[in-house]
Amino acid sequence: MKNNLLKVALAQISPIWLNKEKTIKKIEKSILDAAKENCELIVFGEALLPGYPFWIALTNGAVWDSKIQKEIHAHYVRNSITIEKGELDSICKLVKENNIAIYLGIMERAQNRGGHSIYASLVYINAEGEIKSVHRKLQPTYDERLTWAPGDGNGLQVHPLKEFTVGGLNCWENWMPLPRTALYGLGEDLHIAVWPGSDHNTKDITRFIARESRSFVISVSSLMQKSDFPANTPHIEKILEKSPETLANGGSCIASPDGEWLVEPVINKEGLIIETLDFNRVLEERQNFDCVGHYSRPDVTKLHVNRERQSTVSFKDEA
Repeated sequence: MKNNLLKVALAQISPIWLNKEKTIKKIEKSILDAAKENCELIVFGEALLPGYPFWIALTNGAVWDSKIQKEIHAHYVRNSITIEKGELDSICKLVKENNIAIYLGIMERAQNRGGHSIYASLVYINAEGEIKSVHRKLQPTYDERLTWAPGDGNGLQVHPLKEFTVGGLNCWENWMPLPRTALYGLGEDLHIAVWPGSDHNTKDITRFIARESRSFVISVSSLMQKSDFPANTPHIEKILEKSPETLANGGSCIASPDGEWLVEPVINKEGLIIETLDFNRVLEERQNFDCVGHYSRPDVTKLHVNRERQSTVSFKDEA
């Protein structure tokens, strides 16, 4: 395939909720399916591994010192991913074997923050199987703050992929103009927006970012039905009591650099959504607008970004 063309797969799937081993197996199957279609990039939704914390809104998650909340949270932490312990190694190996890059939403149990708090992280693994960036969501949204910790700017990174420069953000971060601008300033022209699910998130912002940045924008959401809650989840009866039948209906989609749909939001359909992107469309649309290039005024407004990985302690040991 020509270097200006990129074949992408949007993996709109449900997790095996709060079961990291089984969810990894499902992710690996999607990678293999995309590779069979000669895709060069596959994208998964926010927090897919091992799943979004739907229980919070369904079980009075804000109640103080609740044994129920503590026990479900502990189960969630146990099923989150510690990258330093090699828990993504099988995925890295698979993408290398199949020469496909990946953006994957995980719950990260970060060792450099003590190993017990968790972060909604977006991981980019290149086609050589190398983890090139881990972006911890800067600001968890609303009730997410009861179980997720706020991240930092270290993962505001972009990566070369054929003629494209690809970067990504988690969920409502995509509404934050300054993180978007940080990626634009790094040369991003293929923006990845990952979501826990539902077209009410993707139907407006996907096209808006595309029109603002004159880039391709890929939004990928997960799916979740009431029937997807495993029976062995702690306090499952409390979760099911107030759960709607559909918690996340998908809404994965692609917008072109002119802000028009290339793929309209796909609802309630599990599987891969495959499309080929043409980099020439980026160059065409930058002709009349480029928000960090010829249509910017850095002498008047300028963004400063701190990309230092944050940690509570630093150690200086004797040589």
